[in-house]
Amino acid sequence: MGLNVLSLFDGISCARIALERAEIPVLNYLAYEVDKFAIKCSQDNWEGITRLGDIKNAEIDVFTYPKIDLLIAGFPCQSFSFAGKQLNFEDERGKLFFDALRIKNEVKPKYFIFENVRMKKEIQDEISRLLGVEPILINSSLVSAQNRKRLYWTNIPGVEQPKNEFILLKDILENGQSLTDKSQTILSTIYKENVKSMLKRKKVGLLVQNGKSYWKTFRKLTPLECERLQTVPIGYTSCLSNTQRYKTLGNGFTVSVISHILKQIKGENKK
Repeated sequence: MGLNVLSLFDGISCARIALERAEIPVLNYLAYEVDKFAIKCSQDNWEGITRLGDIKNAEIDVFTYPKIDLLIAGFPCQSFSFAGKQLNFEDERGKLFFDALRIKNEVKPKYFIFENVRMKKEIQDEISRLLGVEPILINSSLVSAQNRKRLYWTNIPGVEQPKNEFILLKDILENGQSLTDKSQTILSTIYKENVKSMLKRKKVGLLVQNGKSYWKTFRKLTPLECERLQTVPIGYTSCLSNTQRYKTLGNGFTVSVISHILKQIKGENKK
């Protein structure tokens, strides 16, 4: 028997990849998502996902759901990020956290994972109070070539930092350049960037040197390289345009972090 999984803000179904990578069987996978491009990518890679539409329209009848074993919610981060206006719960996107919280409280999953960016301490503390757990801060740099610090609120026991795999940019670049540092965080807005704008803002890591001898030019990371940074399967987003590949990958999970957390479920069940 497998788990009944409910994914909120499912995106390109990175959580589904993580479950497979953690070798956790899935009985039912139910997903809330509205972005048509993310849904297209998910549909291109997975069969059997029950798609529930817009979380804002969710009228939960617990009797119509299977018993949910695991709920995963990477709720929108733009309202909370230090890089934005930090409107938090005053922003419509920030208020979506409460839709996710309502669903969690109604379906009462055995396990849950909520993910978001680093934020003001008072907002983090309020989310922790409402979820009943303190978050663990994990940097994706431990399992990928990307610096990506994220907070993970979970009631899965025994979650610790992943083992450092020492993956560097040179390990993910298509042209095999020997770059021994990490990429900056891949954001959903990378599709808007070009070489000139990134050089001006010193987006080192999202730009790599391209050329030989002293004729050095720069280029933006490719969508395939961004897939590697997010540790999704190579070509997973290839059904989309490059713009949408960048956008959906930036909105997604680092799969190897989620699979690391999920592996603790197997250990708990063995106990």
